[in-house]
Order: sequence, then C-alpha cells, then structure tokens
Amino acid sequence: MLICRYHHILFIHCNEGSLSRSQCFVSGRMRPLRDAQLGAFTFFASALPHDVCGSNGLPLTPNSIKILGRFQILKTITHPRLCQYVDISRGKHERLIVVAEHFESSLRDFQKQGKTASPEKVLQIAFEVLEGLEFMNKHGMVHRALSAHNVLMDCKGNVKLAKFGLYHMTDHGADVDFPIGYPSYLAPEVIAQGSFHPSDPSHDEAPLPSGPKTDVWSLGVLLFELCAGRRLLQNIDISERLKFILTLGCMDDIVTVLAEEHGCLDTIKELPENVLELLRKCLTFLPSKRPTPAELLRDPVFSEVSCLYTPFQKPVSLFSSSLRCAHLELPEDISDLCKDDDEDYLSERAIDEVYHLWCLAGGDLEKELTIKEIIQSKPPICTLPNFVLEDGESFGQGRDRSFLLDDTTVTLSLCQLRNRLKDVAGEAYYPLLEDEQSSLPQSNSSNELSATVTLPLIIRERDTEYQLIRIILFDRLLKAYPYKKNLVWKEARVDIPPLVRGLAWAALLGIEGDIQAKYETIDKDTPIPTDRQIEVDIPRCHQYDELLSSPQGHIKFRRVLKAWVVSHPDLVYWQGLDSLCAPFLYLNFNNEALAYACMSAFIPKYLYNFFLKDNSHVIQEYLTVFSQMISFHDPELSNHLNEIGFIPDLYAIPWFLTMFTHVFPLHKIFHLWDTLLLGNSSFPFCIGVAILQQLRDRLLANGFNECILLFSDLPEIDIERCVRESINLFCWTPKSATYRQHAQPPKVAGDNGFGKTTTYYSSDYQDMPKTDLSREPLALCDLKAEVSPRISAEDLIDLCELSLTGPTKRTKAGKPKIVAVDIRSQEDFSRGHISGSINIPFSAAFSPDGELVQCPATGILQNYRGRVIVVISHAMKSAAMVREQPHTHSPQIHLCTEHQHKHNLDSESVL
Repeated sequence: MLICRYHHILFIHCNEGSLSRSQCFVSGRMRPLRDAQLGAFTFFASALPHDVCGSNGLPLTPNSIKILGRFQILKTITHPRLCQYVDISRGKHERLIVVAEHFESSLRDFQKQGKTASPEKVLQIAFEVLEGLEFMNKHGMVHRALSAHNVLMDCKGNVKLAKFGLYHMTDHGADVDFPIGYPSYLAPEVIAQGSFHPSDPSHDEAPLPSGPKTDVWSLGVLLFELCAGRRLLQNIDISERLKFILTLGCMDDIVTVLAEEHGCLDTIKELPENVLELLRKCLTFLPSKRPTPAELLRDPVFSEVSCLYTPFQKPVSLFSSSLRCAHLELPEDISDLCKDDDEDYLSERAIDEVYHLWCLAGGDLEKELTIKEIIQSKPPICTLPNFVLEDGESFGQGRDRSFLLDDTTVTLSLCQLRNRLKDVAGEAYYPLLEDEQSSLPQSNSSNELSATVTLPLIIRERDTEYQLIRIILFDRLLKAYPYKKNLVWKEARVDIPPLVRGLAWAALLGIEGDIQAKYETIDKDTPIPTDRQIEVDIPRCHQYDELLSSPQGHIKFRRVLKAWVVSHPDLVYWQGLDSLCAPFLYLNFNNEALAYACMSAFIPKYLYNFFLKDNSHVIQEYLTVFSQMISFHDPELSNHLNEIGFIPDLYAIPWFLTMFTHVFPLHKIFHLWDTLLLGNSSFPFCIGVAILQQLRDRLLANGFNECILLFSDLPEIDIERCVRESINLFCWTPKSATYRQHAQPPKVAGDNGFGKTTTYYSSDYQDMPKTDLSREPLALCDLKAEVSPRISAEDLIDLCELSLTGPTKRTKAGKPKIVAVDIRSQEDFSRGHISGSINIPFSAAFSPDGELVQCPATGILQNYRGRVIVVISHAMKSAAMVREQPHTHSPQIHLCTEHQHKHNLDSESVL
C-alpha cells in the first residue's frame, strides 16, 4: 500500500474483473458507488384479512413486514455480477419501495438495436450471468425474474443482475398478488405449475419453489435472443406463448425449432459450435437433464473465457482470524494515481453511505416515484372494493392494476446531495489519523462543522455535511481496529454516526477474534426448558419496530438468546434479557454472531451476576447503592421518597435489569448507550439519578400513589439532557461511593471516558490496588442500614488534595467544594487530624437520643451550604447520626471505619 501525503489517499491495486479494490472495505459495509446510480422500484404486498389471528392469538404479521424482514439478508449479498441492494421502506397500504444499485444500460437496449451479438460477446454475457447465478445459489436463492431488462450493463460492458432478490423476499411469490417472472423467459416446469396464491381456495398446497435450473432456461432464452437479434414470442399472446413452450418438450432440437419459428434459422446455423452447444444445454426441456449454473460454469464451452476472469473473493470480516489486508498490493504505475483532477470523491464512498447521505440531504423515495408517475393518488371513493347506491344497486370495480408489479426502476438523482457537499474539501474524504492532521488545510466549511459539534445530537445526526465527515472518520478508524481502538473511544465521546453504530459499539466493547466460528459452535437447535419463555417474550419485545417484529426478526431473536443461554450454563434466562438483546440485534440484524458477541460482552460489564438463578442479593445491593446515590446527589428528593415509602425496589428493577431498554424506545436507547458504553458499571446509577431529577418537581409534589401512577406510564424523558446530566454526576461521584462487592472489575483502568480531568475515574473501585486506606465490603444488612454512601480514606485524600490545597478543594472563585468535618472528641482531634478540618464533637452537637443541638459548632455548617461535606469518625453510629439543618441542600460524604447502625434523617441525608 502507498499513502500519498498530499491527497492523503490509500491506493490499492485493482485486478480487472476481481473488484479487489472494493474488498478493502470492512465487511458489513457495501462496495463503492463508482459509476453506478441509485435506483428505486415499488410494489404492493398482499393484504391480509383484519379479523384473523394467528395460532398464538395475536394478529397476523402483515406480508409487507415479512418481506421487509427477508429483504435484510439481501444487503449482505455482494458480488461484482449482482446489483447491490441498499434499503427497503414500508409505506401505506402494504406498499414497499426497494432501493438498489442501478445502471441505465441493459440487454433490452441491445435488443432494440436489432443487431446480433458476436459469439465472443454471447459467451462473455453468459459467463458473467452464470457467475452471478452461482453466487446466488450458494446463498440459497434463485433469480426467477431473469429477463433482458433485468440484466444491466455497467460502463465497461460487464453484467449486473438486477431484481435478483424479488423471488426470495416475497417467499417465492406467496406474499404478493403478482407472479414472479416473465412468461417469455419462464422455464417449462414453472409454467406447468400454473399460478398460485395462498388465498386461492382451489389450491390445496403451494408448489415447490423453483430451483437453480429454472434460471438456466431463462438464460438460454436471453442468449438465443442475442444471437437471433430479436425477441422470442413477441407477437404471440400469452396463452399461445405458454402452449408453444410446453409443446417444445416433444422436440429433439429446441434451438432449431425456435429458430424456424422466428425465421432466423440461417443466422443460428452460422453460430460457432460452442455457442450452439451452450444454447442446447440451457434450453434443455427436462430439468433433470438441464445443468445448474455451477455445472455450466465449469463446462468446456467456457474454457477460453474463464481464464480472463479472476475468481471473486469475499471481503474479510472485521472480526475474524484472517488478515484483512492480505490481498492488497502496490500498483505498477504509481504516478497515474495522483492524477485526480475533478475527482468524484463521493462515488468512492460505499453505496449505503451515499444513500444515507441522500436521505439526509432531503431525498424522498415516494416523492421521486410520484414525480415519475409510478405512484398515483386516487380519490378515496375509487379505492373502495364496491359501493352501494341509495336504491340498493351495488357497483364493483375491476382489479386495480396499480397493485400488480410495475418493475420500472426510477433513478434517484444525486444532484441535490452533490450540491450540498460541494464545499467539502477532497482531503476530508481521506483523513489522516495521526498528529499531523492538525496541520492540514481547512475546508471552507470547517468553521460551520466546528459550530455543528455544539448543536444538539438530533440536529447533528441530520446534518449532511457533518455526518459525511464523521462517517468517513469512523469508517477509517474501524478499518484500523483494534490498532486505533483508543481513537475510536476518543471520537465516540463526541458522537457516533448512526450508520456505523453497530461496529462502533462492538469496538467500544472490545470485541475481537473469529466471532463467527465461535457462534457456529453453539448449539442453537436442541430444545431446552427456556425455549417456552423465550417464545412468550419475543412477541412482546419492541414490536413497534418493523424489523424486530418480522418473522425473520423473531427467528434471529430466538437464536441469539438461545446461544447466550446455552453458552452461559452458570446463568439463567430472566425476563428482560430479550430487551437487552434488542439494540444489538437491530444494529447487527445480518450478523447474529456480532449481536451475540456484543451482548455477551455487555452483560458482564454492566450486569455482572444479574442473571444468576438466585440474584436477590445482587439486585438488593445494586438498589441500595442506587438509593445512596440519590441521597448523595439530591438529599431533599431522597428524604421525600423515603418518607412516602417510594423505594427503588418499586420502579428501578426494570431500569437496571434491562439497562433502560424496557423503559425507552430504541431510538432513545441508541443515544443513551452511546454514552453508557464509555462509562463503567457505576454509570447506570447516574442515569437513574438523572431521570429522577427530570421528574423531581412532580415527585416532590406527589405522594406514594401518585408516584406509582407516574412510573406506570413514564412521562417523556429528554434523553440528551439525561445523558448530559449523567456525565456530570458520574464525574463528581467518588469511585468508592459506588463500590459493590458483586460487580465485575473492568479490564482497563484510567481515563473516565469523557475526556474530563477530575478526581474520579472510569475504572471501578474493585479494580484499584487494595491498600490499608481502601474501602472494605459491607454485609448487605449493614449496607441497607446506611442511607448515605461511604467513601474510602484514599478517596478522601484524593478529594482534599492534601499536598496542594489542604483539606478543602477550592473552585476558581475561591470557595471550597469539599469540607472535612471531624466529629471525634476534642482529645482525639488534638492527637491527630487532617489539616484544616473542622472539629464538631459529636457529644456537643447531638443529644443522647440523637437530636441535633443548636450550638455555635453546628452553626458553622450553615456557611457551607451547597458543599460536599466529608464526615470523619471512628464510630459509625456517631457518623450516621450527623444531621443537617432543615432546608439545606448540601450532599455529604462520611468516612468511617466501623459498622454503621440504623438511623433517621430529617430533611437531608448524610453522605
């Protein structure tokens, strides 16, 4: 490989016909757009009756949802002979719009010229079509809709098969009201089956799906038309065409019969013997004697053609044991690579990326199809199946032709997108990842991009120019993963582009290795006792989402969940695990192994031992620490909730057991988890407190019953504000305050994940080296007896910065933020204490029954309202009884070395 320091471009040599250049892209991303265009076509799925339910008692899944789910796998079918599928959208009345790679030229254009193709061209087209068909067959698919206008040609004259997934996504035509395929090109065995629709009572069962050999017949018809220079059976009506094709079974030489029928026998006889032999093999009437695409590709007829093509190699996955750059090599003439005047940088981006940016730039699929009159609106009365007049006379209408297939493909114009990106400099498409990037020339819009970073996240995600820069940067970083893992973390602090969120999350979770091989070794088919519960939970999990509600989504849900249960025999399936799986499955719908790997890495980090068979001690410890966090960050709210008995056990278990996926819709979970994955296992506490603070006024004004009703239907939560406040809470929470003995220590310690230089760290307290000043674990009963959290002595030293500013940490304005209050006796205090700490003896401030005594010593605390107060004592009971004056709002921290006993608080809690 070679890096041009001026253009910052990574050059890769391309072998003709092999598309090796596209293989440099991370598997999971699509190939570059290059000279292709984006095309869209639409069709309707069959409508289902509204009064019919399935065997589970739930309404039937609409056929459009079924098609949408099956379509997803088509996005992973990448081959130089197949048009890349990009997206599918679902509209009203079961309308579906499919977006795919498109080329304006096709074999239909060649037919319109009325010329015969040369034998060399016929063999080339045949070989390239068979390459595409063979690749489809390896993925269990057949074309079935092969025709002249679906065999597209790129600018170099190479074949690109279009609409090859229509038969697969419609379940072999069962989910639509039109037949898949064209009568002139259908194989005899397909015609003999006749038309079929599941709602037709005259058919007891569906015919068997077509096999690979049906496409070979269609290819034979195409090749015959190229050789003859005319279309077959063009002037014969459909019924006569079908009769004629079926009578061909009585003929010995079908090629000769077709030539005589169309008056081109002399032309056909002049063809080389190898071309005639190819036509005869393709147009073999009996399927048992007809070759498959794979067999035909290896036929001697292609011995001279096959040597001109390099076999296609599938791009190596980002998470595998193979080298991703093993195929790269230097070009022979390097000087030509720098001649990039008027370079179309956008065309070098992946097709799905260009489409994503097209949508952000104002692209509207229905609008484009409406302009081309593919979608036509009708008055509502005209859409009724029939209507009745006043005299009782009924009028019906014929079958609406618009609900049949119109396979016209509309080209999506990229002019608006290119105009939007015209000010983006070429260097932005190839960013350097090292320090010298700062010295690069800035684009005209650099100031605007800098300003965009400060805008709300929802606005940034809809900004075309900003998303282009972010997608390119993340795409390059992910290609270098795990070498550039630290930079992925750094950029994720800013935001994560939605288009690459799945891979970015995997990088943040540290996924590495051959995950596919590991996933395949897990038994996901043998029945287990958990199967019944999984079957019950899946139809209720985020079913508002079209993708997850599809049958394919349910199948993948079941496989990933079962893989996790089987591979973790020490854990059990708890309700909520399906909700945890949902975000990972949605983002990696076509990569179950990655969804499983991400979930398997996520649960130990944030939900360690939550899925034990007896998890009560883990849950109770978690909720107790959360309650103490509320006391620390919002004492007034904590006291109110404790007074009315509205404890976290009543509302927070679904929050933490599902990491809020049971509470928020997926689009909010994505934004929340973008930040959650940067923090440690204590970050969910901060999210929970931030949610309560958004509801603070309503909670303080209501009693127990009203709070229960409030959380039964949680009001709208501003996720961006929640994330922002969670980060602030996280950075101002001492690491030992959230100590849990049941948490898993993280692998890496260090920066807090948010780029802030604070006293507190992202690493869990359990991972820190243990010293005499470290915090010791407490029994659950003792922990629950304390309303406020403890901290360790080392945290106190760190907070007070003894070597720099004494026991009081000061703000820029000079006001202390940390106040150390020593409640030991004056004798103990005089023998040794922290320099600058305030001595308020417990015996002087409190009566024997624990009531606060008004004295000059306690009045000192009034000067530190809004400060964090550290209460130091050698007796837990004494520290626990320290109370604040009413109406103060200063969270406090206490540090003790003995067990704390049960205590009561007035208006504020002690931390």
